Amino acid sequence: MAELATIARPYAEALFKASAANPAAVLGWLDELASVAAEPQLQQFADSPKATTEQVFGVISGVVKAALDAHAQNFLRMVIANSRLAFVPEIASQFRALVNARSGSSDAVVYSAFPIEGAALTQTAEVLERKFGRKLNLSVVLQPELIGGVRVVIGDEVLDTSVKARLEQMKVALTA
Repeated sequence: MAELATIARPYAEALFKASAANPAAVLGWLDELASVAAEPQLQQFADSPKATTEQVFGVISGVVKAALDAHAQNFLRMVIANSRLAFVPEIASQFRALVNARSGSSDAVVYSAFPIEGAALTQTAEVLERKFGRKLNLSVVLQPELIGGVRVVIGDEVLDTSVKARLEQMKVALTA
């Protein structure tokens, strides 16, 4: 949605400039705010004409597990006052993109049929970083329907080495 990205961009850029000293700390509370702000019930409450800015701020700060510093509180008050709470997930996404661009890294989601932890995750990260030629911030999502192997998504790039994908390829080859 172009409007969503267009409105969120100035907020993300301003937050990025304001947090130039420690963007990693901002990512911590911003990601949590984004997940809370994405809740439909909270959106409904925030959009209610009966709810005041302070009430919405109180509910959100009460739900967020991370301690909100003054910087985070000011940001949250500003987006609530400007009726931009629904845009916080997109602001977080664009902020993360700015942080990644500065550090030369990318976010990667590894879909796996089985949990990947410890040494296996480190080894997977090393192999993927060599393949894609950049530093990757990995997150693992379990998808048992893959049967085995992994499916890696980095932005618009996809590497699918799952058993499910191989079976689909064989199916197409046999029916062609």
